[in-house]
Amino acid sequence: MNKGVHSLLQLDPVRGGPVLDSQQYREAVIARLRLLVPFAAACCTTVDPHTLLTTGAVTEQGLEEVHPLLFEYEYLHEDYMKYEQLAVSDIPAVCLSGVTGGSLEKSARYRKVLHPAGFGDELRVALRTGGICWGFLTLFRPLGQPAFQEQECALLASVAPLIAERLRAYASVLPVSGADRAVPEDNGILVLSERLVPVSANAAARYWLKQIWNLEQLEEGQLPGPVRAVCLRVLGAKKPAGAGTSQSRISLPIGDGEYLTVTASLLGGPQTQLAVSLVSARSGDVFRLLAEAFALTAREKELAELLALGLSTKELAESLHISAYTVQDHLKSIFAKTGVSSRRELISRLLPR
Repeated sequence: MNKGVHSLLQLDPVRGGPVLDSQQYREAVIARLRLLVPFAAACCTTVDPHTLLTTGAVTEQGLEEVHPLLFEYEYLHEDYMKYEQLAVSDIPAVCLSGVTGGSLEKSARYRKVLHPAGFGDELRVALRTGGICWGFLTLFRPLGQPAFQEQECALLASVAPLIAERLRAYASVLPVSGADRAVPEDNGILVLSERLVPVSANAAARYWLKQIWNLEQLEEGQLPGPVRAVCLRVLGAKKPAGAGTSQSRISLPIGDGEYLTVTASLLGGPQTQLAVSLVSARSGDVFRLLAEAFALTAREKELAELLALGLSTKELAESLHISAYTVQDHLKSIFAKTGVSSRRELISRLLPR
């Protein structure tokens, strides 16, 4: 693998200091990969590892107009190379020309979105490490250019774990807390039409939307990717009338020590509308994200949660049906992974609320 690419993808955002933030890192990765694999545009998205819903995307110019349509085809239509399928596939990098046997027209996404926008072949990469998916990388070739080749897919597959490891590391970095900003006490409520057009929003919702706009460097008024994703997943799983309601949720870090939980639900009534709740994330939601970011095992997660209850080593051993020595071994492993040296620090690290 090219040494320059390897060096960039191995950049450590934790020990190397604030050289690049997550967005800058993804922009740099796209720029470096362009030296090896020609493409017209790219998008690098981070996701909630539990739901695979986007927590933010770096999208190059030229994709802004089609990005909402790509979301729709991902959640509302059947097609090739769905991200959720790619996240669990044995092969992490595939191209549309490959899965369609060279007949791009078989893909509705190609016919309705990519081709009209001037794009030809598409290459998608699941960014996985340790069996967990932390994001997706998508590259687009212009119309009239050769399709992505097998060796190019292999190159992207080889660097995917390195990019994923860096995204995982960014997710484990504790944001700077103590910022002097007043977080709304009320739940943010945003009501959207079936076409995801805002109908109404309270002050708290407008506050949280502004935080996401600033984080993703979006223009005010744009529907952020995380909100769009939870809504489309609900619409894609819409049940028949009278069969109940669907719900989708995601938690994401938004800086300054704050985590946001976004939940979308279908509203009853003659017209399909969605209610989106935006609220400061609970400790459990934050723990769920950080436990994956620190690569805690299932047993380590159990132990860390019990620690928050103030249990002693003996009580932890009895609760988990293991020896006190095994408890200490697990604690040493957790301390090493999270970079703390005491139980109090660990609780503060994993359960900041």
